[in-house]
Amino acid sequence: QVQLVESGGGLVQAGGSLRLSCAASGSIFKNYELGWYRQAPGKQRELVATIASGGSTNYADSVKGRFTISRDNAANTVYLHMNSLKPEDTAVYYCNARYLLWTYWGQGTQVTVSS
Repeated sequence: QVQLVESGGGLVQAGGSLRLSCAASGSIFKNYELGWYRQAPGKQRELVATIASGGSTNYADSVKGRFTISRDNAANTVYLHMNSLKPEDTAVYYCNARYLLWTYWGQGTQVTVSS
C-alpha cells in the first residue's frame, strides 16, 4: 500500500508561482511513475505532468514551459513547480503513483489563481 499526501496549494495571483509537494510512504518509491493531475469544477480530471522512474517527463500542452515536475527518491517526494500561473490553472491538484497494476492517489490540494 502507498499513501500519498499533497501539500503546497493555496491562493495566488495570476503570474505568480507555487510549488506543490507530494510525500509518499509504504512502498518502493523509486519504481513508480509519478504524476500530477488536476480537476476543475464540472470538468474531467486531466493529466498535468508525469515523471517516470528513469526521470523522463511529459507535460500537458497547457502547462508546457510553465510547470516542472521533479522527484526526490531519497525523500519519497514528487514536486510540481508552477510558474506564470493563470486563472485557468485553478483546480484541485492530485498526486498519482503508478507501478504495473497498482495506482494510488492523494486526496488533492486546492490551487486557486486570481486575476
